[in-house]
Amino acid sequence: MVAMKNTEEKVIVVASTNQGKIREFRSMLEPEGYTVKSLADLKDMPEIEENGTTFAENAVIKAQSVTDFYGIEAISDDSGLEIDAFDRQPGVHSARYLGHDTPYSYKNQVILEKMKGIENRTCRYVCAIAWTAPGREPAVFEDTVECEIAYEPRGNNGFGYDPIIWYPPFHKTMAEMTDEEKNSISHRGKAIRKLEAWMDERK
Repeated sequence: MVAMKNTEEKVIVVASTNQGKIREFRSMLEPEGYTVKSLADLKDMPEIEENGTTFAENAVIKAQSVTDFYGIEAISDDSGLEIDAFDRQPGVHSARYLGHDTPYSYKNQVILEKMKGIENRTCRYVCAIAWTAPGREPAVFEDTVECEIAYEPRGNNGFGYDPIIWYPPFHKTMAEMTDEEKNSISHRGKAIRKLEAWMDERK
């Protein structure tokens, strides 16, 4: 996402075409006084190649690309799912797992099929948020939420892998949670709160 300085409002553009992710950023940042827009609101931004090997590297690549192109402060997140039984895959390839345009309903069914008979169902969502600005070193804020792979899809409120991600303390999947519940414990929610605390310290 891109933070644009404005004397009247704080505008953040989420550097993503993932509408679920954009909706989450809006639910967390608009109450803090930000106007959240999507990458589609930027003009002429070339496609960014995410070729990092970690979430932090990809987040920095996206944010730095926007900073370099527009000469402004930028913030971008990279996130995904690590499944311990799969050697922490799909990891940084979460969005491209089984093909970038493959529906998540199919991806989730494939994961559930591959998990049949596997006792270790632990997994985690990981999020890295990077801040960049002209002439400054990037700052990165990371966090996780520990979960388990469910035995069947449940819920309609999330996106991506949420219907098969079981959060034991709430006894429900991520897709069964309200926005408030999910933001209170999610990887992205915790990383954003770290970012906000850092930004407040800089004021």
